Amino acid sequence: MKNRLKVLRAERDWTQATLAERLQVSRQTVNAIETGKYDPALPLAFRIAHLFGATIEDIFTPEELS
Repeated sequence: MKNRLKVLRAERDWTQATLAERLQVSRQTVNAIETGKYDPALPLAFRIAHLFGATIEDIFTPEELS
């Protein structure tokens, strides 16, 4: 799944650690989501969307099927 998390975080001048603290997850979790190594569970996806004042669909999009 692709996401805009890094862009949204950068627009606010937040570090990964700052975002992680606001979401109550580890910095490693934020990094894994941003790099596409981890897709967040639905409750975390909702927290991310709420924090940025967006919908889940505004932040996360499915990758093209091969």
